[in-house]
Amino acid sequence: MASGLTATGRARADLPVLAAYDVVVVGSGAAGMTAALTAAKRGLSVVVVEKAPTFGGSLARSGAGVWIPNNSVILAAGVPDTPALAAAYLAAVVGSDVPADRQAAFLAHGPTMVDFVMANSPLRFRFMPGYSDYYPELPGGMPNGRSMEPEQFDGNLLSAELAHLNPPYLAVPSGTVVYSADYKWLAIAAVNAQGAAVAAETVARAAKAALLGQKPLTMGQALAAGLRAGLVAANVPVWLNTPLVDLDVVDGAVTGVVVQQNGSPGLVVARRGVVVGSGGFEHNAAMRAQYQQQPVGTDYTVGAKENTGDGIQAGQRAGAAVALMDDAWWGPAVPLPGQAYFCLSERTLPGSLIVNQAGGRFVNEGAPYSDVVHVMYRKNPGAPDIPAWMIVDQNYRNRYLFRDVAPTLPFPSGWYTAGAVHQAWTLDELAGQIGVPAAALRATVARFNGFALGGADPDFHRGASVYDHYYTDPAVVPNSCLAPLWLAPFYAIRLVPGDLGTKGGLLTDARARVLDTAGRVIPGLHAAGNASAAVMGHSYAGSGSTIGPAMTFGYIAANDIADS
Repeated sequence: MASGLTATGRARADLPVLAAYDVVVVGSGAAGMTAALTAAKRGLSVVVVEKAPTFGGSLARSGAGVWIPNNSVILAAGVPDTPALAAAYLAAVVGSDVPADRQAAFLAHGPTMVDFVMANSPLRFRFMPGYSDYYPELPGGMPNGRSMEPEQFDGNLLSAELAHLNPPYLAVPSGTVVYSADYKWLAIAAVNAQGAAVAAETVARAAKAALLGQKPLTMGQALAAGLRAGLVAANVPVWLNTPLVDLDVVDGAVTGVVVQQNGSPGLVVARRGVVVGSGGFEHNAAMRAQYQQQPVGTDYTVGAKENTGDGIQAGQRAGAAVALMDDAWWGPAVPLPGQAYFCLSERTLPGSLIVNQAGGRFVNEGAPYSDVVHVMYRKNPGAPDIPAWMIVDQNYRNRYLFRDVAPTLPFPSGWYTAGAVHQAWTLDELAGQIGVPAAALRATVARFNGFALGGADPDFHRGASVYDHYYTDPAVVPNSCLAPLWLAPFYAIRLVPGDLGTKGGLLTDARARVLDTAGRVIPGLHAAGNASAAVMGHSYAGSGSTIGPAMTFGYIAANDIADS
């Protein structure tokens, strides 16, 4: 981009100046709101510009797991973490994909960020016991986990601003208050005493909140609302319906942003710096086609619909380098009508298996969700692994929740009409419906059933990792991940490469400063969250590996601006 010009081609002097602040933050998700809160508490004037008519972005839609090793919340809960263990684990997970100084910055500043947020907002957090790190067998891995989530938040604290909170990806059932950690138990509540007790507890929480006149929020709704409450208290404005048009660059330095308000462009001057926290490019079909392996679809993501890569593209026009653009926070998704469903517990529960177009298994169904899709994208000489099919029987359906469909209840007819689900009384008939060889599917199920009865999976080692057992049924022995398929009718559920958002973006250093294609710092420009290349590289350390680093690097960015 030419010095002093905007994407509209008009010189800076030709644009109306809407306002001037020390710091302009683009995006009101985890990265953006944490950066804004930090800058404000460092004594800087701050504004957040947000494309959507709501605040919270993908954060508000999420389960809001937060992965921050060594923080005060998990240490108080008895997690035996240390800086050395955390560093060893992250290095083993990420490898050489991300420079060691960026990994170290995340680990060093993450715990401080958590304490800062709790001191400067109404947010509190709770440990998620048993939610293992995704690779607990690696050096420094924690079988009991390091993840936490926000405590219940009273939406009344936001007053009228609550109406502008982005809705959740999936609403919790009416009359309940549900934490992320509850879902593993709710999935098996029909056949498990603790699951039934957790289900009753979700109702009791809602009843208590009603008696107290509260508007209870959990998960991403709580985290987004809590951060916004912190911004309200710090007098930080959030301009909704204000999309980024471009960065304003003068003599190679970013000096503000060009935004659109009421259909017209205007300049917001940033005296000290700009922080891009505008999310990924999951809803930009052209960018996905340019950078990512096919097939990939914007319909399969659960990221906020406004995430079309605006901040990344603006950074590129200013000379920024990008990295990890081929990757995303993947997970198998069921392409249901209206909205794809990110399939988490369902594919791990016993009595399910996943096959490809040849009718054969090709992956450990209980593996971390990003790994499953990475395997789906590998070239399989036998048959494509996209789409894949999750095969279950009626025994599975009689026992477990599937999305929001209770055990024994039929799947909605629209799922069948959309081709997302098929049902048949024999495996041969089911194979015919989904276009896989009947003999192969029969043989695969028979082999899998033998493994289930024996309690071990020598083909793909399902159940070998502690992580595999988180979303399972402890009543099933000898391996809670494995149960035979035997009771007709049988079901096939279509699986495609879904995601929580893209993982690639602007290349940053350990201080969250954006680097150009020659590796030099672009003055005045920082980035965090999914608008930046992830500190997790091509991997995924544990639940909350998106939100934890997003908040941390937003915090780092604002402190770096304040210190400069």
